[in-house]
Amino acid sequence: MDWLDWFDAHDYEIARQVLQRGVGALAFIAFLSTLNQFRPLLGEHGLLPVPELLRIARRLRGPSVFRWGYTDRRLVAVAVTGMVLAASVVVGLPQLGPPFVPMLVFLALWILYLSIVNVGQTFYGFGWEMLLCEALFTVAFLGSNDQPPPVTIIVAIWWLVFRLEFGAGMIKIRGGREWRDLTALMYHHETQPMPNPLSRQAHLLPKWFHRGEVLGNHFAQLVVPFLLFVPGPVGSTAAVIVILTQLWLIVTGNFAWLNWITVVLAASAITDSAWHWAIPAIPADLGTDAATTPIWWAIVVLAASALLLVLSWWPIRNLLSRRQLMNASFNRWMLVNAYGAFGTVTKRRIEIVVEGTLAEEPDDDSEWREYGFKGKPGDLRAVPRQWAPYHLRLDWLMWFLPLGRMWEPWFEVLLLRLLEADAPTLALLRTDPFDGAPPTWVRVHAYHYRFATHAEFRETRQRWIRTYQREVIGPAGMRAG
Repeated sequence: MDWLDWFDAHDYEIARQVLQRGVGALAFIAFLSTLNQFRPLLGEHGLLPVPELLRIARRLRGPSVFRWGYTDRRLVAVAVTGMVLAASVVVGLPQLGPPFVPMLVFLALWILYLSIVNVGQTFYGFGWEMLLCEALFTVAFLGSNDQPPPVTIIVAIWWLVFRLEFGAGMIKIRGGREWRDLTALMYHHETQPMPNPLSRQAHLLPKWFHRGEVLGNHFAQLVVPFLLFVPGPVGSTAAVIVILTQLWLIVTGNFAWLNWITVVLAASAITDSAWHWAIPAIPADLGTDAATTPIWWAIVVLAASALLLVLSWWPIRNLLSRRQLMNASFNRWMLVNAYGAFGTVTKRRIEIVVEGTLAEEPDDDSEWREYGFKGKPGDLRAVPRQWAPYHLRLDWLMWFLPLGRMWEPWFEVLLLRLLEADAPTLALLRTDPFDGAPPTWVRVHAYHYRFATHAEFRETRQRWIRTYQREVIGPAGMRAG
């Protein structure tokens, strides 16, 4: 029908493929992370058991299939089902059918992951959790290969990228002075929650380069997002700028799937024509052969678009507020949220080091051995690993402990599990210094960590230099004396 011509975004077929398969791939990783970590963190015998939450909570933060009861077996079923469904959209199977098929698959993924996040407590309290939920819901309405992607959903994804980037930019401008005096990235590469193999090299770059990084960040987050809404070359160029800035963050840090999903979502603004210009082998008219959109599908998409439009009132008000909220959801379904990160930058890296001993009487002369974590700094000579887009939840929360959150209930249980030599808990760590045997005592110390200079590295072969700060928790054991 002619009146539906405006509805079809013929020049965004590659964008649809990237969105559906990219979001699907990141959902697969999120469910895999859940399968590997949820049970020791939040399972029946976890650090913050979900059954206990369900017993004491009057209501959950949102809908969850675990509302009617949690078991570790049900968690495994949910995670494996999510992985299978996510893998199906990565290889493109649902997209071969009618448009309601990929819609149902993505909506199922949204409900399953929402169910996990809503009982995940502090271990699932990160902004990229709600971002994935919103992305899964939104891309559900992109349709299948038989018809062009709907323009209203493409624009809704631009609006998501705008909130993600502009919200982060405004958080920084309204946040710490270091973002306004251009010094933030003189610290950030060193103090970020989980450095990666290139973080030290990035930190040791000249100060003028770090000031340029901040200026580039402000441009990419405060100016470029507005250009996403200009179709054609302008929007495509804006998307490329967003993607390039995110790639820099990917190669210098470990922010789970935050930067990766931003790259995928930003690609929604790159037209097929732009892809053809960059890679002539790609046809310029890739999406023009698709059939006309069925009217029933247009009605479904317009209803979903209207819902997203109505829900946009709350994040718009938040963006305009002087007391802007960061990573906030305004409804129980985690749709059309407010985003942002690193409104302030930590200037000193304090690491919590957990040690154990087999000595009967603990003192400074006892042999204390450190527990090694997979992602958080510990070993002074070890090269930090690249983990993102995989999310190490325990390591991330360890970073928050010295920032005024030392007495978290889960941390006390963690120490107890180490004293018990609990195998699922130890599997979350990189090294167990006692090879499965329970220590008699554990203690917690705080150290100041900084990256070694080039000269210090040549002399010591250490990538980190650390200085003892204080004892956080003295020797604690299962028995006295």
